[in-house]
Amino acid sequence: MLLLRPPGVYPAQGDTALLLDVLDREPLRPGARCLDIGTGCGALALAAARRGCRVTAVDLSRLSLATAWLNAHLHRLPLRVRHGDLTTTGPTPLEPTPTGLAPTGPAPTDSTPAGSTPTDSTPTGSSAPGPGARYDLVLSNPPYVPSPRPGPPPPGPARAWDAGPDGRLLLDRLCRRVPPLLAPGGVLLLVQSSLARPDATVRQLRAAGLRTSVAARRLQGFGPVMTARASWFEHVGLIEPGVRTEELVVIRGVRD
Repeated sequence: MLLLRPPGVYPAQGDTALLLDVLDREPLRPGARCLDIGTGCGALALAAARRGCRVTAVDLSRLSLATAWLNAHLHRLPLRVRHGDLTTTGPTPLEPTPTGLAPTGPAPTDSTPAGSTPTDSTPTGSSAPGPGARYDLVLSNPPYVPSPRPGPPPPGPARAWDAGPDGRLLLDRLCRRVPPLLAPGGVLLLVQSSLARPDATVRQLRAAGLRTSVAARRLQGFGPVMTARASWFEHVGLIEPGVRTEELVVIRGVRD
């Protein structure tokens, strides 16, 4: 699927491709409710929409949301977008949409109020899910690259990959926040790097009540961001000296 991606929006790369491979094998019923956390250019969300899912795509970047909205419009696929971070709490729930909605009206921009979207003009405030929100499928390619920065990165492109010194700044929060979002039989598909301890993700999701397994693995060479940090990775013991590869891991969790 050809997708537009302006500068500043996370591109569909090897991690997205691996998650898409797993998604292609996942049995999905028409009308299944899907949540894509950290949608970027919308690659995962639109793949699910093409399979007949009713998809809500969430991202902190309004530019990413506008890009996902435009890509949905170009491919004539239904998509609902929401601005926010599902790892934070807030007073207003993000509920599954009752029907799939095709993008209409203007795309979200930096002047769009948080919570307003091209498919729903009703402000939602925080994007934190309420107790009634349940999804049949949750997808996420979250930030997982270990960073010397101790806290969250400032707004900008690095927010799509920087995830604290151990790479788990968002992963740990997702492990806590996603299981309650799943309907019975609902599935979580999440991709991360071996540098961010997939074993910790599996352990936390199992502790939260999900049947959890590794659905796919793939070795790939470092990209520009990882290469630039290789010396720091070596210094803190995340990789052995001279190693310039990482294993991408897709983790699958099912709520019984």
